[in-house]
Amino acid sequence: METRLPTGVKDFLPVKAAKLDYLQNTLRSIYHSWGFRPVAPAILEDLSVLELGLGTDLREKTFRFDDRQTGRLVAFPPDITPQVARIAATRMRDMPLPFRLCYNGRVLRHTEQQLGKDRQIYQSGVELIGLSGPEADAEMIAMAVMCLQAVGASGFTIDIGQVEFLRGVLDDLPLDAAQSRDVRTAIAAKDISGLQQKLKGLPLTDRQRDELLALPRLYGGHETLDQARQVITNPASQKALDNLERILKVLTVYGIEEHITLDLGEMRGFDYHSGLIFQGFLSGFGQAVCAGGRYDGLTERYGFAAPATGFAFNLYNLLFALDRVLDERAEEGTDILLFSSGQDKAPAQHLAAVLRSQGYSVARDIIERDQAASLDYARRMHYRYLLVIEPAEEEMILIRTADGENTCVTSAAIGSGQFRI
Repeated sequence: METRLPTGVKDFLPVKAAKLDYLQNTLRSIYHSWGFRPVAPAILEDLSVLELGLGTDLREKTFRFDDRQTGRLVAFPPDITPQVARIAATRMRDMPLPFRLCYNGRVLRHTEQQLGKDRQIYQSGVELIGLSGPEADAEMIAMAVMCLQAVGASGFTIDIGQVEFLRGVLDDLPLDAAQSRDVRTAIAAKDISGLQQKLKGLPLTDRQRDELLALPRLYGGHETLDQARQVITNPASQKALDNLERILKVLTVYGIEEHITLDLGEMRGFDYHSGLIFQGFLSGFGQAVCAGGRYDGLTERYGFAAPATGFAFNLYNLLFALDRVLDERAEEGTDILLFSSGQDKAPAQHLAAVLRSQGYSVARDIIERDQAASLDYARRMHYRYLLVIEPAEEEMILIRTADGENTCVTSAAIGSGQFRI
């Protein structure tokens, strides 16, 4: 039987799925601690409505098909942020601002048929709608840092950029669309020699060339702001640098400046974002695990003008980056498997109910097999313990599956709540 999945999507078996559960539950607890409330967007949208909130790149990656009931084109969302913007603008517009909203959900995107390109993405994120200013943007970065710390990440960085800074440099250049795209691609790739080649023959002043060539080098700590101010002098870019300065001051109050890196040549979301942008990276993992930024014009596309900022984690990237760390954090299996060799199963069934009422996860080994086979099953299926119940015996044997260590326990101890594992 041919059971291969379509390219770019994955199944997750219990161990990996438990880690995903741990990640989303931990992140959700952080969101809640900052006052964010959950929303659950629809899995399908009318294409014409969804596209109002998508940038050009995501429009090209959207899965779309005919709705047999209406004859209209519908789509699987490639990103949840536009859905939250629609919900806020159309369903919540009579509620007082700001909206602090969070979500977990899967999206689909068309991608190139290359190894490692996911079409199924699991997002977990927040959107803060109705607040402008540096403190709101700093809150997003501080939350992302707290989330990474909560799931056990170490050695991570948050790379911060500012698209208005870039627009101050790029918007007034005398370049056509193709030339502008080539220049932006070279800047994004930090390809200084390639950028020099692309700038040859273009109708630019010496100052414009110097500013463009400086952009890939504007990467580092707080001192990068001073370097940028010396090279980039237009008013729009200077204003954007002032905005970043104020954001960094708030991050210092949060005590997370050690995780912050400035990347003023970052082009991600240039046509979508309206200010701060950022990405989170873990040491040794080459892809961003989270990304976010300000998108003040998005809700206005749905008829409700409001400033907005937010971020989202790619939970699959986070899972693969932290796989070994999560071995010790995520609950990979069940607490107890009950083994009873007698014909009367009622005592084991009653005991299982008592243990569940005390908060343990418990299953009874209903298949008829000997104790050794039951213990082997418990080990292979990630049960923490095998509890052996013998007929007419006062004591039961608790076997730790990791190392086979035995402990005697009584039903009285379990019934009284004194039992602990």
